[in-house]
Amino acid sequence: MTPFGQAVRRLRAERGVTQRQMAKALGVSPAYLSALEHGNRSEPSWEFIQRVIGYFNIIWDEAEELQMLGGLSRPKVTIDTSGLMPKATEVANKLASAIGRLDIAALEEIDRLIDASAARPEAGINDDPPRRRNQKLSW
Repeated sequence: MTPFGQAVRRLRAERGVTQRQMAKALGVSPAYLSALEHGNRSEPSWEFIQRVIGYFNIIWDEAEELQMLGGLSRPKVTIDTSGLMPKATEVANKLASAIGRLDIAALEEIDRLIDASAARPEAGINDDPPRRRNQKLSW
């Protein structure tokens, strides 16, 4: 299930709406809506997200959150590390191979680290690791 699919399912449950009812109102098949909820479809289009927002009559923060979740709901992700540090490629590959074995606590910790890193404008992925003054390098 994707974050967007989870949110749509929660909204449907809160309002007592079936997939069939919602699909008919949005002009999609129940199979498409089910596949979207379960993460078996690509991320939803901006237009589809807007129709969901209108269907549930949600506004402001909740609408913004649903849009953000739509953008974070690509079940098949590609990470292009060409041109980045070798460590970026190593970490991306490790994450790809381990993602299915990580528990919720580990996933939340990774999410926290990414958010914290994004908030620091001084360091980028292409930057060399910081060096201490007078650091001796041994080859």
